[in-house]
Amino acid sequence: MDRNNGALNDAPSVGDLLAMERTRLANDRTILAYIRTSLAFFATAAALIEFFDQNRKLEIIAYITIFFGVVILIFGFYSYCRSKKLIKNVMRNTES
Repeated sequence: MDRNNGALNDAPSVGDLLAMERTRLANDRTILAYIRTSLAFFATAAALIEFFDQNRKLEIIAYITIFFGVVILIFGFYSYCRSKKLIKNVMRNTES
């Protein structure tokens, strides 16, 4: 209801639009955190392979670390796309 005359107001308020924009930006920050984490896994694996190439156990750990880095990256992109779709649907519903 509109505060001024008691009529229903279907248009989203400025506060609602700003909240949706904050949510979208939070989703962008989250994907960047997933990318940063996976890059840290890749860098760790590269260091293990480069500096400890004679140690077979550390080499295996490095390849496992690469695997986890890929899993984190895939999960991050999946989560980002899913959230982006949900946000877009909510924004479309509030506009109409």
